[in-house]
This record gives sequence, structure tokens and C-alpha cells, in this order.
Amino acid sequence: MSRSKLVMGERNWKDWRPFVYGGLASIVAELCTFPLDTTKTRLQVQGQKYDQKLARLRYSGMTDALLQISKQEGIKGLYSGISSAILRQATYGTIKFGTYYSLKKVASDAWATGDLVTINIVCAALAGAISSAIANPTDVVKVRMQVTGETNVSLFTCFQDVYKHEGVRGLWRGVGPTAQRAAVIAAVELPIYDYTKSKCMSILGNSVSNHFVSSFVASMGSAVASTPIDVIRTRLMNQRRVHSAVGKRASSYIYNGSIDCLVQTIKNEGLLALYKGFIPTWFRMGPWNIIFFITYEQLKQLDHL
Repeated sequence: MSRSKLVMGERNWKDWRPFVYGGLASIVAELCTFPLDTTKTRLQVQGQKYDQKLARLRYSGMTDALLQISKQEGIKGLYSGISSAILRQATYGTIKFGTYYSLKKVASDAWATGDLVTINIVCAALAGAISSAIANPTDVVKVRMQVTGETNVSLFTCFQDVYKHEGVRGLWRGVGPTAQRAAVIAAVELPIYDYTKSKCMSILGNSVSNHFVSSFVASMGSAVASTPIDVIRTRLMNQRRVHSAVGKRASSYIYNGSIDCLVQTIKNEGLLALYKGFIPTWFRMGPWNIIFFITYEQLKQLDHL
């Protein structure tokens, strides 16, 4: 076999590394921060006037939610839906980060340019939207398991239940805001991380300290930009389309879509309702990104050993 074929084969194999590393790092970060995601979800769905089950404000904030869930449901309650979350990261995380770094490399090679911010933003937004749309069913099941706190129901049973009562559309409920949220997070988070990392390189080098600082800065930006969309996404995913006994028309409390959910949320709960769960979102995104990027960078460095 010629040297050129060997090099080409090696390059093709290496092209898979961002996907594998992205998936593995995403799963590790998810396992470490999932209880905060559960509190965020519970806070985001409470206070909805049209859903009597969730109309009452059960939790006053992140800490109260953590304590109440731990006391009433145990540690298992904080990890309700973890199986779906792991499956989601195995698909969403793998596709998102692998696609981003692959697209960025292709774009940089094609236009013979360095880390151009515009290219990074476009590549990140595309990667986020595509990966989240594909992984949407796992997100729907995760949200519902987190809200109900069910720990004895299998992942397959939950998928089956959604499909049986709501069909394929039920599995892709909220896909619009989910893709928008993922595009916003990726477009803010990934370019900010890469930009901050490059600027800190002269001071901190390619070290864990650099990865820590860069990921923390990236998480703040993505939390501010994505929380309103995340609230809408969570509420759309959690709602069940219940039909009346006399006809096929759905009950009136169901949101008709993203815009209707946005308008009803602001009308009934005020503008600040769009930032419900912001604190646990930021508190989760910070550690999540730190764990993810440090894990990702360490996996990358295995190539040089």
C-alpha cells in the first residue's frame, strides 16, 4: 500500500475523532450536572395557568427545588430521565461537536483563513440545529420523565407511551424551539470558547486553566441567550395533547406553537417568566461546559501521547 493511501486512511479515521470525543465528553458532563437540569425543568414548567397540574408554584428557586426533590423523591428523583439524557448526548453531543469542528476545518481550509468569527458562528449554529432536531425524541422523553419524577419506568416504555398516544409528531414536539435554542447556544458558546481560548493562549497556554476560563465565559453567554427559548421548548415538550370525549378538538390549554406559548407565558406570568430556571441553567451550563471542554481537550491530547 502506498504512503499516500496510508495518509489518506489515517486522515479519514482522524476525521471521526471530534464526533467520538464530543459524544464521550457530553455524556460525562451530563452525568455530573443532571440534578441541576432536573431542577431547571421543574422550575420552567410550574405556574402555567392553563395546566392545573402545574399551576401551583411548588418551588421557590433552585435550592428549594433541589431540597424538596431530594427529600420527597430521593436522589433517584434528581436523576429522573437520566437514561434518555445519556441517549440524547450520545446522539446530540456526538453530532453537534463533531459536525462543528469538521465544518469549521472544511471552511477554514476552503477559504484559507484562520479562526474567522463569522465562520465559527455559522458552523456552530448549523451543527446545533441539525443535531438537536435529530435527537428531539430523546429530549421529549427526558423532559417528561423529569417533570413526573418517574424512576421505575423504562426508557423504551416512555418512548412507546408518547408514540402510542401522540404519534410521531409527539416525539418531535417542540422541535422548532429546540433547534432554535441549540443553534443559539452553539452559535454563542462554541465561538466564544474558541475565541477566549485563543486569546488566553499567550498567558495560560493550552492548559486546563485556559480550558476552565474559556468554558466559564462561554457558559454565561449561552445561558443569557438561550433561557427564554428553553422555557418555551420545555413547556411545549411537556404538554400532552388531550382530546375531549365528544370531539377530536384538543383542549384549550394546549399551546398551539412557539409563538402562542411565548405570548401566553408573558400575558399570564409576565416577561420575567421567560427566565424561569435561569439560575440552575447557568449553574448547570458552567460546570457542564467546564467538564465537557476539559474532558474533550484531554481526549484530544491522547493523540499526542
